[in-house]
Amino acid sequence: MMTKPRKNLHKLMASVIGLSLLAACSGGNGGTNNAPNNEGGATDPKSTVSKDGMPIVPEPITMTLMAPDVGHAKWEDMAALKEMEKLTNIKLTFQNAPSESFPTKKNLVFASGTYPDIFYGADLTAAEQVTYGDQKVLLPLEDLIENYAPNLKKILDENPNIRKNITTPDGHIFALPFINSTAVLYRNPMWYNGAFLKALNIKELPKTTEEFYTYLKRVKTEDPNKNGKADEIPLGSVKLTDLRMYFMGFWGMYNEVYYADKAGKVHYSPQEEAYKGYLTFMNKLWAEDLLDHDTFSQTDEQKNAKIKNNQVAVFDAFHPYMPFQVEPNRDNPLMTLLKSEVADSPVYGKHPGQSSYGQFAISNTNPNPEAAMRWADYMYSPEGALLFDLGPEGTLWKYTDKAAKTKEYLPVPEGQKRDEIRGKLTPNYGIVAPGINLAETKKGLETDFDLFFKEELNTKIVPFAKPPMPNVFLTPEEQTEITALLADLNPYVEQMEAKFVTGQEPLSGWDKYVAQLKKMGSERIAEIYQVAYDRWNSTK
Repeated sequence: MMTKPRKNLHKLMASVIGLSLLAACSGGNGGTNNAPNNEGGATDPKSTVSKDGMPIVPEPITMTLMAPDVGHAKWEDMAALKEMEKLTNIKLTFQNAPSESFPTKKNLVFASGTYPDIFYGADLTAAEQVTYGDQKVLLPLEDLIENYAPNLKKILDENPNIRKNITTPDGHIFALPFINSTAVLYRNPMWYNGAFLKALNIKELPKTTEEFYTYLKRVKTEDPNKNGKADEIPLGSVKLTDLRMYFMGFWGMYNEVYYADKAGKVHYSPQEEAYKGYLTFMNKLWAEDLLDHDTFSQTDEQKNAKIKNNQVAVFDAFHPYMPFQVEPNRDNPLMTLLKSEVADSPVYGKHPGQSSYGQFAISNTNPNPEAAMRWADYMYSPEGALLFDLGPEGTLWKYTDKAAKTKEYLPVPEGQKRDEIRGKLTPNYGIVAPGINLAETKKGLETDFDLFFKEELNTKIVPFAKPPMPNVFLTPEEQTEITALLADLNPYVEQMEAKFVTGQEPLSGWDKYVAQLKKMGSERIAEIYQVAYDRWNSTK
């Protein structure tokens, strides 16, 4: 399971899926049954593929796999992948690209006509799945799931919304998801610097946007870091990316581009009056130097350096201790969602539960799609989920009671960190990969910070959260139109957000801005997604 900020929290809309998955994946692929005998099927690769148990094939086979890489270790050296090769008899040769440049590499590969056998953690968008599925570059997977993926099939049968979310309008499944039954956050949340709260004697966190503004003013003028300098930054961000997702909920919006409200009406967020409320507040913070004036130019590293230097009062991070570069602790509380003049009750665009649905695909060059599907299906079992999350037993952890599935961490060598070790054991560190996140995977391993984080989420976010929208696939024609419209709208909206916030464009120009959005096709965006949403709702 991915733990790095911003890799992990991410991109496309999906639905909340009521999951009862702790037992759903106990399809028992952890054994070592022999593969079936090949009775006269030597010319047909699938005739040698075991439908259950391990190994998957009786004799070793080789496939190519393309995936993003965060640079912790060579994939061929990772213990989880070595163990997988021993279990399955499938040897992989890896075609990796740095995660930052992977989207470009992926596009070049699709354009080249020379494909890997497997796309892994590739974050295939809805458009890519529809386009390359329609071109028969990606194989349809529904029959393979039916016959060679007992763990995933069980999940889909018991949770039909997941099946709906990964099925294109023409009835095909071209890619497999990462399923996270415990997720809440869509992006990095916002945190208070606990030392500043103590210095200013704050007993209760702000509950309204006005109270929050007052707190930021105090940070600016009362020297809470006690260094005698006016160097405090009340609110830190990078291009508003994570902050936007959090703050827009104060004005009743679930997502920054489009979302369905509780009545099922689809909205295009950047033209809503609520969005104007968000911009007005952010402009106020900018004008009074309460929002970092490096927001639109700095990097994450530069922002985090300011946090580490104890200058920032409120900031985004996956976990608040990370930018401080200290051990996990309870010192910095999660920001409470705020009421505004528009929304008496804030909202939060909750993580959909089934996320990043384009994480495993099989190309038309794959020599044995049946074996590839069996390989992927193992990740939807408890054994496979554990292997790809934490590595093999004895490397980072061990069982304390295998029958009860409780575990404990092994001692970490001096000078090393557990997450650094994990990043060298499994490819699923720093990227979103196919599989499932099960609560039982971490049974016995929860730290005090894990419990604190869960408490903060359950009290401050969960009561106000719902997914912005289910994952709705578009038809090829719809996708072509949406892609063209957003190619113009997205950069314009981003540019105008920065101008409105910084005052380069006065908010008196709002009506002119909305008129331009409509001229560029914003209303058509809402119309297309409304049709797709209604189609999703009508699918059984």
